[in-house]
Amino acid sequence: MADTGIAQIMALAPVIPVIVIDRVADAVPLAEALVAGGLPVLEVTLRTPAALDALTAMKAVKGAVVGAGTVLDPAMLAGAVDAGAEFIVSPGLTDRLGQAAVASGIPFLPGVASAGDIMRGLDLGLSHFKFFPAATSGGIPALKALAAPFGMARFCPTGGITAASAPEWLALDPVLCVGGSWVVPPGPLDPVRVEGLAREAAALRP
Repeated sequence: MADTGIAQIMALAPVIPVIVIDRVADAVPLAEALVAGGLPVLEVTLRTPAALDALTAMKAVKGAVVGAGTVLDPAMLAGAVDAGAEFIVSPGLTDRLGQAAVASGIPFLPGVASAGDIMRGLDLGLSHFKFFPAATSGGIPALKALAAPFGMARFCPTGGITAASAPEWLALDPVLCVGGSWVVPPGPLDPVRVEGLAREAAALRP
């Protein structure tokens, strides 16, 4: 398979914070708090005008592995790579985006919610996927059923997962980590609170 890079990244921590950032000024203190709390893998979603600049700024934080999320097409992929993204996460998988990501060589975690999605990824040489949106796509029973025919596939469930539900997901053999937005609450940045939430999340692996 072509995705050993993403496998290594997924193994670094049980939770990947899903970050929506509005202020570039918050980027470094936020990344420092998350890394200090034990969550080095940071997914900066490309949902705000500040996202790419924030991603670039976060890369200066020692120990941080910074990637781009909500990547929807090859143009967004190219912009994220130019900004210094170390991995790419997408909510779904299209042939165009998948081919562009594989050609770029960057670690890539595409979203899947069906057997067809997984098979499309396998055709591209991928075996690591984001199960998204996890809570509303059938939850744990759905992922167990999906994983059964694809013994080589590994997952990062994301979407609707909380600190309370994460341990149940992480207990599944095919699950290497989960994506979570609860580690970075909305509103003004409170680095002390974020570091505490990150510390709790880093201890979640059963």
